[in-house]
Amino acid sequence: MLKRTLIVTTLTLLVTLTAVASDREDDVSRTQKAAQVFQEIMNTPDQGIPSDLLESAKCIAIIPGDKKFAFVFGGSYGRGLATCRTEHGWSAPLFVAIDGGSVGYQIGGSSTDLVMLFMNDHALHSLLSDKFKLGADASIAAGPVGRNAAAGTDLKLNAEILSYSRSKGVFIGVSLNGAVVQADKSGDKAMYGDDVNRHEILDGKIAVPESAQALLHELGGYVHAR
Repeated sequence: MLKRTLIVTTLTLLVTLTAVASDREDDVSRTQKAAQVFQEIMNTPDQGIPSDLLESAKCIAIIPGDKKFAFVFGGSYGRGLATCRTEHGWSAPLFVAIDGGSVGYQIGGSSTDLVMLFMNDHALHSLLSDKFKLGADASIAAGPVGRNAAAGTDLKLNAEILSYSRSKGVFIGVSLNGAVVQADKSGDKAMYGDDVNRHEILDGKIAVPESAQALLHELGGYVHAR
């Protein structure tokens, strides 16, 4: 009986993992949702991300809320993407996943979106690793809210990543200390094929897919690429 139960459990887990593995359609959907999330956040009067922080950010990650992943992973798992500044504009999207672990917020929940600003080169390089823990491998703080809000000097100097959450229409700065961000290699593979690595994507050596043009257009309206 125990053996049968273990077999059933293993098969269920395999089916679950297969169901959440990325395909190109999933990548396109994630990219479109990320563009929508950013647009809606920045269109909210006096509740957007401060413009000076957006201008200073090296990379931006957006994790749209998704019922499917919240259900599978207990409401603490989400998948999204990141894009970084390059010499030629914003990079093609790099796909990421985040596991909330013991974090109090329901990351990836049905109504929770996340935005993270990567403020320096060390934070940027963390995106190239297979996984990193927020607060341990890279310092993180809740970001200030308000399009023209002045961010404190200490916040700018000390926090490598600033994070935000939007739930039920409310957008606030929230610390994701303890959450783990990891590479979504299945997402990268589905969009770009087998022969592309994460360095090439973030360095701007990979052409931006048509599905990501809307997202980069939205970012360009508030953040000028260098």
